[in-house]
Amino acid sequence: MTYHKLLERQLRRFFGSVERLPPDLKPFLAAVNDAYRAADEDRLLIERSLELMSQELTERNDQLRTELAERRVAELALLREKAEQEALIQQLEETHSQLLQSEKMASLGQLAAGLAHEINSPVGYVNSNLGTLRSYVMDLLKLIDGYEAEEAGLSEEARRRIAAIREQVDLAMLRDDALSLTEESHEGLRRVRAIIRDLMDFSHTGDGQWQRADLHKGLDSTLNIVSNEVKYVADVVREYGELPEVECLPSQLNQVFLNMLINAAQASHGKRGTITVRTGRAGGDQVFVEIADNGEGIPPENLKRIFDPFFTTKPVGKGTGLGLAISYGIITRHRGRIEVRSQPGEGTTFRISLPVKQT
Repeated sequence: MTYHKLLERQLRRFFGSVERLPPDLKPFLAAVNDAYRAADEDRLLIERSLELMSQELTERNDQLRTELAERRVAELALLREKAEQEALIQQLEETHSQLLQSEKMASLGQLAAGLAHEINSPVGYVNSNLGTLRSYVMDLLKLIDGYEAEEAGLSEEARRRIAAIREQVDLAMLRDDALSLTEESHEGLRRVRAIIRDLMDFSHTGDGQWQRADLHKGLDSTLNIVSNEVKYVADVVREYGELPEVECLPSQLNQVFLNMLINAAQASHGKRGTITVRTGRAGGDQVFVEIADNGEGIPPENLKRIFDPFFTTKPVGKGTGLGLAISYGIITRHRGRIEVRSQPGEGTTFRISLPVKQT
């Protein structure tokens, strides 16, 4: 009989040899031997089951890790998509606001250009008529001088009547004032025509085409346009440096200047201030335009938000919060930048830097 190796080892320890076993123990040992073999079979079965379970758990863990990795990838993709959607929504809002403002500016530009054209015609013939009237006045004064030269040959009665009429019409004052009036009228018409020219330039400059332009001319035109907004609240100081012509969209830059000049005028809040417009070279292939006021300034907590669309600290009806946002977009399109320095109670300076040439 072949015993289980563990049982055989125990038998050899106690009996020295399996051949010396008492005969009456053999049935018992056979039962024990069968129990050992059955235990081995059970152990092998358990080990196999554990091995299969371990393999199954390993595969499941691998599957879970794969699913987790895929879920993380999907989550990152969703986060990216969400960020892209938020950026797109913000871009759409900015574009929408810019389109609204551009449409408004285009409509105002067309209206202003039409009005300027209509006003220009009567101004032209009034100017021409004033020139003719001045000539007539000079001829009449020359005729009066001729009559005065012949006055000595008239009768005493005639000279008395002429003297009475001369005193009644105040000929001396009329002679001095008539030409002055025509000159002042000519000057007024010249200013009206200059405003009309600047208005037409502001409305139609370049028709949206990139071109080389004189920024000083654009600033002067814009200052004339906003003169009514500025002259009652602030003095304008021009500190122009030497600038080359800049490749740009002049009408859009004029819009930026307009927005910033109006903001500077509104920063005075009731007290008369000073708006300083500076220009110069910024080093390399860059130029700058600064528009500075000595108004109330911008609180530090608002400085980071002033270029956000629809952000405004002005009261209802005074602003839409689009001016600086649109200005920022225009300068970015020109590959430039806007910097702002402000100190509450001391004023604000906006600095616009632009490349001379576009690539």
